[in-house]
Amino acid sequence: MTHVLDRAIVIKLGGSIYNSRDSVITDIIELQKSGEPLIIVHGGASLVTQWLTRQNHTTSFHEGERITDEASLEMVTAVLAGLVNKEIVATILNAGGSAVGISGVDGGLIQGRIRERARGYIGSVVRVNPAPLEALVSAGFIPVVAPVSFNAFEKNEGERALLNINGDTVAGALAAELKVSRLVFLTDVDGLMDGRKNLLGRITPAEAAGLLESGTAHGGMIPKLRACIQAAGNKTTACSIINGSRPHCLRNELTTGNTGTEILPDME
Repeated sequence: MTHVLDRAIVIKLGGSIYNSRDSVITDIIELQKSGEPLIIVHGGASLVTQWLTRQNHTTSFHEGERITDEASLEMVTAVLAGLVNKEIVATILNAGGSAVGISGVDGGLIQGRIRERARGYIGSVVRVNPAPLEALVSAGFIPVVAPVSFNAFEKNEGERALLNINGDTVAGALAAELKVSRLVFLTDVDGLMDGRKNLLGRITPAEAAGLLESGTAHGGMIPKLRACIQAAGNKTTACSIINGSRPHCLRNELTTGNTGTEILPDME
């Protein structure tokens, strides 16, 4: 792995802030121009649901992840690896940045397996191949990664070679594998709340695990916390969950901090 990825920042751009990302893109371009190596992972679940609804296809979620039958897999691939990915890349280019859009399939970046066949093509990450990211970042581009991934392990005959892996999970796997400096989740809430709805400013991975076990963290926060626990386990990655709809949230978090919830690596 190249040194440039050791100090990279992985930014998970939540689909919920898809229409309010102007200042986020400005912050991203400022970071790129200042020499910060960046990797963007994006979601887009709400837009996938809209497109499935247009096709009169019902959809359901379990612990923040879409139950993915074959029709849903095709829509996830078309919308995330196609429309959403290219819109984000085009927005960065229009604003003066340099970016290339890829998916977890490209170059075998994210290789996984079906987690439970009863839930369809929902996948788990088995292996990360950093070579595509190394090439793009070293060439001066921001990789913009759609979480559609490669079904590479334990695949039954007749099954598709694509997987729907949660974008938060992909971001956490990349951060952990690359041992990056920061992992930042941009979402539509201020951060993680305790049982009394108070914002938790700074917690340890063990405390994050306790919030999962107690059920305090639920829905879409579950894969985010799991990703943070995984990334923080490498002792080098600080993780943040912040409100991406606030102006210049990314710049503020990276410069002054204290804008949401921070999960610090356990150094013991």
